[in-house]
Amino acid sequence: MLKEPLIITHKRIKDLPNFDRPREKLVQRGVEALSDTELLAILLGSGSKKRTVLELAAAILTRIDHRIDQLTVAALQEVDGVGQAKACQIVAALEFARRYLSNRRTVISKPADILPFINHIAAKKQEYFICVSLNGANEIIASRVVTVGLLTSNQVHPREVFADPIVDRAAAVILAHNHPSGTLKPSDDDIQVTQRLIKSGKILGIEVLDHIIVTQDGHISLLQNSAVA
Repeated sequence: MLKEPLIITHKRIKDLPNFDRPREKLVQRGVEALSDTELLAILLGSGSKKRTVLELAAAILTRIDHRIDQLTVAALQEVDGVGQAKACQIVAALEFARRYLSNRRTVISKPADILPFINHIAAKKQEYFICVSLNGANEIIASRVVTVGLLTSNQVHPREVFADPIVDRAAAVILAHNHPSGTLKPSDDDIQVTQRLIKSGKILGIEVLDHIIVTQDGHISLLQNSAVA
């Protein structure tokens, strides 16, 4: 996932050079060249009186990152500049994608298979902890952000991590978080958190298949690299 662009306040789309305009960039370089903010800006179409479309998209992404699975029209309208029409557009687009993906579930057979579902946090400036629920066939049920901030055993509590997988009736989970520093070496906290969650999962009957660390330069599997005993 590309690093989110620096959004210049009140910089209108028409003031940007052609190669930096989201729609033109999409046509010329493909959808992969766009950041999350730029993709959402295209979906929104326009900004508000107080915010450019890029500023509005960035504000919405902050809310989406925390609880994308519980996003509602009412919640989106709490973002200054988002009216009912724009909120409906976003919720409808996300639900359409969810329904499409639910009918084409991805089977996870190796750590690299999970990367398309977690790479969006690689460039984040805070640590994002994600839990991916899997069914008995190792197919992805859902992927959720559990916490945002420093990764410690006090913050990443088993009840928060496993609450949604229990509702999903998940057979297993894959954990993932990013290192804003760029290092792929697991910290002592990373290892302690993983060990604690593996033990908790065994009690609940939900297997922790792996814990992946991602950065903009790559990824590492804690279990495959024997970082966790």
